[in-house]
Amino acid sequence: MTKPMTKTQFVATLAEEMGSDKKTAAAALDAIAAVVAREVAAGGAVTLPGIGKVFCRDRPEREVRNPATGETMTKAADRTVKVTIAKALKDAVAG
Repeated sequence: MTKPMTKTQFVATLAEEMGSDKKTAAAALDAIAAVVAREVAAGGAVTLPGIGKVFCRDRPEREVRNPATGETMTKAADRTVKVTIAKALKDAVAG
């Protein structure tokens, strides 16, 4: 498995794809990340065409087990971020 692309590498590649400079590409990436984070934190969802859908899901209170001690305890209800991958991306990866 190869190493994940770093933000610096991603910004450079994005700038090349956009035909723009790295500063503009970095600003665009930061703006997209801020919009997604704000919308998901507010309970909404964001669909990134060709990539997938990012949304927040509420998890109910549940019984969990401490793997170190085997002790069962109740974990409070919480929220988690989920990503559903778009069919276009699945198809691109599959071949």
